[in-house]
Amino acid sequence: MEIAKLYKTTFGKDLVDHMKSETGGNFKEVLVSLCNSTPNFLARICRNSIRGPGTSEGALINVLVGGTKKDIAEIKDAYKLKYKRELEEDIADDTSGALKHVLVSLIQGNRSEEGVSHGQAVKDAEDLFDAGKGMWGTNESTFNKILVSRSPKHLKRVFNEYRNVASGDDIEDAVKSEMSGDTRDAFLGIVRVIKDAELYFAEELYKSMKGMGTNDDKLIRLLVWRSEIDLVEIKECFKLVSKGKTLESFISGDCSGDYKTSSTSAMLMYKDL
Repeated sequence: MEIAKLYKTTFGKDLVDHMKSETGGNFKEVLVSLCNSTPNFLARICRNSIRGPGTSEGALINVLVGGTKKDIAEIKDAYKLKYKRELEEDIADDTSGALKHVLVSLIQGNRSEEGVSHGQAVKDAEDLFDAGKGMWGTNESTFNKILVSRSPKHLKRVFNEYRNVASGDDIEDAVKSEMSGDTRDAFLGIVRVIKDAELYFAEELYKSMKGMGTNDDKLIRLLVWRSEIDLVEIKECFKLVSKGKTLESFISGDCSGDYKTSSTSAMLMYKDL
């Protein structure tokens, strides 16, 4: 980022290294994250989610579900450059089952950009119903094929047609009732991003602070990632999710000290915030 280059030119020190040595905890994480380019930041999120015992599937789902085709291509490139590894291979090695299949499919970044086909939308809606509520058990591969590969415009039509096929039920109802755990979260994330990406991220921010304690990793991840993209719109959606409360007030109530100040500043440093 330009500020990091300017800092090094002016003071002869690396800004990120200096902040790491002078700060700590969540405050350090916010500052260091803000100094990374978006692809490098998200590549680091993916790497931290995979390495070590277990995998933080929630972070991977957020990144791969919420990323555009361009985002995913840049994240893969940044991951390979920084870690000398292939993100797809690491995800495949650390996940399993239906979740592995949907994450590997998402990381291909091959979602169609074609328009809407009414006939195909009806067929896709029928296939989704038959793969879920219309059968004993669930055929996740059908959900995977349709939800990962079709264009956003087409999928919105598919979701409308699904209501007709399923007697008024929403596609989210099928995912919730037919799937569980991280696989359910991944497919729900895809559906919600297609419907309204800003509302999806507002809901995820709300979840990070709702109840006892705060999921700091998730809060920082979402604030930093979306700060230069659509945080203005997300803040408006957040009021709907939280029944009128602002995102800033939630952060003030859940965070403290320099961490609170830096998190709030991440929102306020861009115009219209």
